Amino acid sequence: MTSTTFTIGKLAAEAKVNVETIRYYQRLKLVIEPPKPAQGYRHYPAEYILRVRFIKRAQQLGFTLKEIQELLELGDGHCQQVQQLAQIKLKKIEERMTDLNAMHGALDSLLAQCQASETGDTRCALIETITTNKN
Repeated sequence: MTSTTFTIGKLAAEAKVNVETIRYYQRLKLVIEPPKPAQGYRHYPAEYILRVRFIKRAQQLGFTLKEIQELLELGDGHCQQVQQLAQIKLKKIEERMTDLNAMHGALDSLLAQCQASETGDTRCALIETITTNKN
C-alpha cells in the first residue's frame, strides 16, 4: 500500500480519535468501510482524516450525528442549504442558552436560600424548595 492510505489505527491516531469512534462512524455510514483484502488490513484513504475531523468539529459545534450526515450529504456547492441548517442549529443553541441561564438563576437563588438558613437546621432548604415547588 502507498503512504496515502492508513490502517484504522493510524487513521484514528491521525484524526485524534480512538478506533471505536471510527467503527461507530462506519456503522452510522458517516465513514465508508473500505473492503478488506484477502490477507491483511483495510486501508483508508488519507481524505478520511479530514472527514473524521469534520465530524468531530461539527459535534463540538453542537450538531448531532444525524445533522452531520445531512451536512456531509449536501457537501460543497450547497452553501445556502448548509447555512439554513446552521441557522436552525444556532437558534436551538440560543434557546438552550436561555434555558440554561434560567436554570442557573433558579439554582443560584436556591443556593442563596440554603446558605441563608440556619446552619443547625436539620432540613435542607434547597431540597425542601425543590420538593414543594409546583412548577
